[in-house]
Amino acid sequence: MSIHLSGIGMTSQRTRMRMIERLRSQGITDEVVLSVMGSVPRHLFVEEALASRAYEDVSLPINYGQTISSPWVVARMSELLRANTTLNKVLEIGTGCGYQTAILAQLARQVYSIERIGPLLTRTRIRLHRLQIRNIHLKHADGLRGLPEVGSFDGIIMTAVTTHIPTALLEQLAVGGRIIFPKGVQKQNLCMIERNMQGYVENILEEVNFVPILSGVIKS
Repeated sequence: MSIHLSGIGMTSQRTRMRMIERLRSQGITDEVVLSVMGSVPRHLFVEEALASRAYEDVSLPINYGQTISSPWVVARMSELLRANTTLNKVLEIGTGCGYQTAILAQLARQVYSIERIGPLLTRTRIRLHRLQIRNIHLKHADGLRGLPEVGSFDGIIMTAVTTHIPTALLEQLAVGGRIIFPKGVQKQNLCMIERNMQGYVENILEEVNFVPILSGVIKS
């Protein structure tokens, strides 16, 4: 990534460092993830009117009924996905505003991201291009189908809540890989599915709150 990251007030480097210290106090321990979170300018991924709240530990609306997850959720999901290893190929279901995508781009060699809402993806594509992030591949498609033509993936991250992971996505996860996703209906929890030689193991983790995942695509 190559961009002038400094700013004033709520967009300054000092503000981002306060966010990092808060994430540490909230239990995020992966220093690689924390370093990346400190380097990515979150205020560029929200509407200008909300820039002053960009580094608060809250989710914020990004239009089209979608949200940017709170810094803690992004950090926690990234930490779980990375698992202190080097990631080669990662699949993201739900590009959204591109903030999680930009974080993943510094944690993996190649990031493939799928977004079902065409106008949202168009705006995000422009934003990520301006940030000069080169190792991402964006696609307008139904994320529940994954990218079988590209898999298998070392990690898969889903940024909307579901009740289960489709078989198509499970099959695209490499042995030794992880899927990190929110699961539930009214009560939601982060979940982690790990694939080993014998099959899949699921662990239920912290309580979270996400918008629901939907199938199909929206062109305009």
